[in-house]
Amino acid sequence: MNTFGRIYRITTFGESHGEGIGGVIDGMPAGVAVDMDFIQAELNRRRPGQSDITTGRKEADKVEILSGVFEGKTTGCPIGFLVRNTNQHSQDYENMRCLFRPSHADFTYQQKYGIRDYRGGGRTSARITISRCVAGAFAKLVLRQMGIEVYAYTSQVGGIALDTDYKKYDPALIETNAVRCPDMVKASEMEALIRDVKAAGDTIGGTVTGVVKGCPVGLGEPEFGKLHQLLGSAMLSINAAKGFEYGLGFSGLEKRGSEQNDLYDVTAERKGKTLTNNSGGIQGGISNGEDIYFRVAFKPVATQLREQPTIDMDGNPTILKARGRHDPCVLPRAVPIVEAMAAITILDAVLMRNSESKNHNFNS
Repeated sequence: MNTFGRIYRITTFGESHGEGIGGVIDGMPAGVAVDMDFIQAELNRRRPGQSDITTGRKEADKVEILSGVFEGKTTGCPIGFLVRNTNQHSQDYENMRCLFRPSHADFTYQQKYGIRDYRGGGRTSARITISRCVAGAFAKLVLRQMGIEVYAYTSQVGGIALDTDYKKYDPALIETNAVRCPDMVKASEMEALIRDVKAAGDTIGGTVTGVVKGCPVGLGEPEFGKLHQLLGSAMLSINAAKGFEYGLGFSGLEKRGSEQNDLYDVTAERKGKTLTNNSGGIQGGISNGEDIYFRVAFKPVATQLREQPTIDMDGNPTILKARGRHDPCVLPRAVPIVEAMAAITILDAVLMRNSESKNHNFNS
């Protein structure tokens, strides 16, 4: 399955060391002004080689829009796009041709398909998330006209973690440092840890926190298609994602219902609003108008620039020391991907809610 979404859908194609990465966006409303500077800026946030704590691969990641945009506006037709690969070092992966990296998809792809592209991981590479960021950028163009804001930030690297209350942090600070953390002290500690891990040829994981503000009431379905289910599916489809929680999540298990329930504000100006938001903006699978907030856990990158015991394609034990350019921590570049998948999911839910009107012109 290479397609995500129900009405607003993205179909992706490409491999890490192929000719390029691209996709087709279906369901984009017509008449939306297309800000190409914004779309390229969103891609630049995901781009490799942007700091010394990310992969050293240098790519311009310049997006080419092939269809679906005319005179600066979306036409309602499929939006085709392409980002060409220009800086592949395929020879760096020659020693992985017949070996399986531990905890990587090498083994499972080989077993499932009987063939795999070992160059940079092929289709398993995080480079394919370029397509998600393009689709997410288009989705953000629609959502911001509706007053819906989506942002994310690095909230933990290894044992260095921020407070779980997202309201304590200014989102304007997220892009002021390489790790994309809105706490300057913690950001410095996280960067230092990633550099130490990188110097040792190792990797480390952490969490990204996502926030959706201005979300209307009524998104999501009561049974299958719950909004948190859709968000969880979106986040767990991202490379290296290992866990998803929203609202209080697992920490709520320590509380009693009397402590955790979101009581209603009885003041006239906040009719229908709640005094707290432990539910994370979703109740019964449907958005309740409060902020939606969630966390995504990412594992350490499987590819190690140090020796590891492994097996070859015949099952024989051997030693692998990977070469090539790899992220020591996915968190800094995962932030825009989390935002993109959240934006795609929320716009899709909005269009599902509005689908009965049969009106696909955004400006009508």
